[in-house]
Amino acid sequence: MYQGRPVAYTYDMDDLPMVSVIMPVRDESAYIERSLGAVLRQDYPAERTEILVVDGMSTDGTREFIRARQIVYPRLRLLDNPRRIVPPGLNIGIAQARGDIIVRVDGHCEIAPDYISRCVEHLLADDVEAVGGPIETVGETEEARAIALAMSSWFGVGGSAFRTVKDRPALVETVAFPAYLRQTLERLGPFDEQLVRNQDDEYNYRLLKSGGRILLSPDIRSRYYSRSGLRSLWRQYYQYGYWKVRVMQKHPRQMRWRQFVPPVFVAGLLGSTIPGLFFRPFRWLAAAIIGLYLVADMFASLSLGREHGHRYIPRLLIIHPVLHLSYGLGFLAGLLNYASLRQSGTRPDNGS
Repeated sequence: MYQGRPVAYTYDMDDLPMVSVIMPVRDESAYIERSLGAVLRQDYPAERTEILVVDGMSTDGTREFIRARQIVYPRLRLLDNPRRIVPPGLNIGIAQARGDIIVRVDGHCEIAPDYISRCVEHLLADDVEAVGGPIETVGETEEARAIALAMSSWFGVGGSAFRTVKDRPALVETVAFPAYLRQTLERLGPFDEQLVRNQDDEYNYRLLKSGGRILLSPDIRSRYYSRSGLRSLWRQYYQYGYWKVRVMQKHPRQMRWRQFVPPVFVAGLLGSTIPGLFFRPFRWLAAAIIGLYLVADMFASLSLGREHGHRYIPRLLIIHPVLHLSYGLGFLAGLLNYASLRQSGTRPDNGS
């Protein structure tokens, strides 16, 4: 469990802003006790806090757990999200929230006890409209811990600041589990309910485009529990790639070169391997692409293994390709899907 230090406010507690914590969840019985428990243990004054859990019609006991906590914590509310995906859940929570500051917390994470206090401190003292901190990705099994290492490395996920920068404040493009000023949310409007994934990226780009600023501060800490197996990791990153295409369609300038590397790698692999079944020169090209990738994978896995434990190296050699291939294939599938929908004049589905 985290240990935080109290925030020394320089004004009367009665003047502190009301904070609404919104938790969009679905079937989080394995983690809801830790994630919700961390929110309930915040050092921010309870009378200035409300917690809105927006549940996507869970069937695994998540709803029952929340209802049991409501008996003890009257500031805890349970709202229904019939659409089941995150963006409608966020919009439902924001519409019901009474806070001057809105903090998003996921069911798969655990925030430090001073998380809300730090967010409020920065939003009041700094010239920013949103704030968050670096996340510590952790796992509960050997495979999950190896996945967490890959998800926190430059080779695994590129230069995503909130995953890789932990020692200095910085103005960034996006953060995990952000706190927003209500007036910012009112100005930007609702989250895009078509985006099953990447809704934060799209929303935060809108914020930046409107002239706002997003702060990543190292004193705002959270812990994210990584996927426990390769199948769930593949599905997660396939969706990240797939829905990134929708973000790109809306905001082409939001894209960064690192986000094109996995789809270019997969396209090159497919574009050389399939013709290589019939034409020898393409076999050499495929071999070169695979060989270069394996060298990079080996180097990155050995580097992480030296730092965190050699026992993780064999798993990392597999996890890195899972991350890159799933994201790349998802991105290419997204391109094909949206191209066909554009030709037919059909709007993209919402992924529900």
